[in-house]
Order: sequence, then C-alpha cells, then structure tokens
Amino acid sequence: MKRQQRRRATFPRSLGLLLPLLAGGLAPLSAAPAAHATGAPCAASVPYRSGTSGYHTFRIPAAVATADGALLAFAEGRRDSAADDGDIDLVLRRSRDGGCTWGPLQVVADAGKDTAGNPAPVVDPATGDVVLLSCGTLGGATEHDIVYGAADASARRVYVQRSADGGATFSPRRDITRDVKRADWNWYATGPGHAIVLRGGPHRGRLVVPADHSLAADGTSGGHALLSDDGGRTWRIGYVSDDLGTVNESTLTELPGGTLYINARDQGGRAAARDDAYSTDGGTSLSTPFRSRPDLSGPEVQGSVLRTTVRSGGRLLYSGPADPDRRQRMEIRSSADGGRTWRSLWTVSEDPAGYSDLVQRTPAQVGLLYETGSADSRETITYTPLPG
Repeated sequence: MKRQQRRRATFPRSLGLLLPLLAGGLAPLSAAPAAHATGAPCAASVPYRSGTSGYHTFRIPAAVATADGALLAFAEGRRDSAADDGDIDLVLRRSRDGGCTWGPLQVVADAGKDTAGNPAPVVDPATGDVVLLSCGTLGGATEHDIVYGAADASARRVYVQRSADGGATFSPRRDITRDVKRADWNWYATGPGHAIVLRGGPHRGRLVVPADHSLAADGTSGGHALLSDDGGRTWRIGYVSDDLGTVNESTLTELPGGTLYINARDQGGRAAARDDAYSTDGGTSLSTPFRSRPDLSGPEVQGSVLRTTVRSGGRLLYSGPADPDRRQRMEIRSSADGGRTWRSLWTVSEDPAGYSDLVQRTPAQVGLLYETGSADSRETITYTPLPG
C-alpha cells in the first residue's frame, strides 16, 4: 500500500477563522497544551504501537483521568492478528505527566486464548476508584457466530473490575452477565470508550455505561445502558432501544440540567453512519428515540462525545473520522445546542484514523486517544492534547 504523507492540521489562529467559532459561543478548548514535568509543551505521544510488547495489534482505545491526576489509556492487545476475535488481552498504560510519557504496559485482563476487551472505564467520585466495565468471549467463539446463533449467546460475557490505587492494580474480573444481559440478546458490547458519572439532579453519582447488543431473533443491533447507583458494585439495565435496528457502539455524556445525550454508530450502511437520542431520567429510559443524523457525516465507526467543563469551554464535542467513505481524517466537531447541530472545530490529522476517546484530563485540558497511522489506522494508538 502506498504510504501517505503525514499531515497534521493546526487549529485556526487567524481572526477571520476564529470569528465564526466565537460567534457560536465556542471558547478555546484550553489555555495551553499539557505541560511536561520540565515545563516544556507536550506534543502528541504514542502509548501503543502495533508489533511491540508481544502484540500484533493494539486497538480500541479508552481513556480516563484518575482522582490523583494520572491519565489511563486502555486498549485491546491482540496477540496474533488484527482480528476482532481470538487471543486478546485488555491492557493499560499510565501517564503521570499529562500524556507526555507513559509507564510500562499492564495486562488488566488476560483470558488465555479467548477474548477480553471493549474497555469502558469511569471514576467513582465517592471513592476515587477506577471502575472498569468490559466484555469477553469464551470458547473461541466469533462475533459473527454469536450474532447469528452459530455459537451460544452465553459465550459473550460482561465483567466489572476495580482499582483503588489509580490504576496501578485491578481486582479480578467479576462476571455480571446475569444482571445486564437479556435472554433475547446474543452479542453484547460495552462502549467502547469512557463511561460517565452523573454530576447533578436526583441521580447524582450514578454510573452510566453505554452499550449495544444484537437481537437473537434476526441479528439486528440495538443500544442500551448499564446503570449503577452504588459506585459500580451492583448493576442493572437502563434504557433499551431497538428503534432503528442499526444502533451499534455507543457513547454518551451529561448535558447541563442533567439530560443525557447519546450518540451511536449506525450499522445500517447509511452515509451519515451516526444516530443519537436523549434521556431525561438519568439513563433509565429514552425521552427521544434514536434517529439518524445526516449532518454528522463519516464512515461506519465508533466515536466519542464529551461535555467539557466550563474551564475548557463548556461545550459538547464529538471525535471521529470525517471522510465519508473511509476511516480517515480524525476531526473534532462541536455543538452549541446539545447535539442538535454540529460544526467542524479542528482536524487532528489527515491520516488514516479509526476509534477514539475524548478525555477531560484536567478541568482546563481535554485530550484525545485515537487509532491512527501513516498507511493504516491500526498502526498506533496516539494521545494528543487538544489545542486552545
């Protein structure tokens, strides 16, 4: 494959380009890029490079900032190939300097020759513990076989783990499948990407994890949420939607006033390839059904949404490839009206790009963990602070 010239786009700095953004109420993302311990600006870094540490490929990024300031970058470490099935570990690298440098690779879950993945981390504000939801596949089953009934649905499991020391160590996986997977669901996937904790309203402190499933009857996909009101110790199913039959990998965030905005991959082959919905009761049910978003164009791919803090602009962001035909051109888009309309804010790179996760690293700094490379998006998982 012909290698493409790497081009990194820069945030617009001319007054003519900034005026439309400011007119829409879009304040800078942060005052400055993340700072290294030496005080020098921190550029993009690469916590995962495929073909290293005994892994053929690293994919499926998820990021969260801990209570003590560490940045955690989760991923799937695929031992033998880039395939979605097989010997896959759930791995982690930690940064203590805002993503400038990374500690050694940690294996958070190793299922032997089976699959462990789909990380969905969140920090419980009551304890500061990192709560990690994930999924696993047993007995060498593949996603295709589970979706269409060639393998038993029980081969797809759901797990939770905890870390009380900022991600340095994690508890063994605890199986919660019985509590969060319905009998008429075959496939099941948490996230992937960060989960959230509700910050206001009657459900303050609730952990909400976006997820998707396939229906045993016909293999079509739907979206749902996992809810916990005790810091991740017990879980139940929240909203469930099979409206479109195409809702797949989901991401969500809390808007001012407590409404949840949910954005999902559309698996129906439409050009838009995104669906969204809202919940006004903390994720228990949907106040609006999932509907296709033709103005949020891109390929069929996972994406990430984040409502930033006031100190970093207080806006709603979406990350995902913007090329309508292929996984390429990672772009940050912004909404000033709670997801009803979107505008392009920053092109991170023109290179191939795949899955991504937005993270509020500090009250004033947002970062992006995403798949990218010169010729293929599976070459690296890269972290970059978003510019001001």
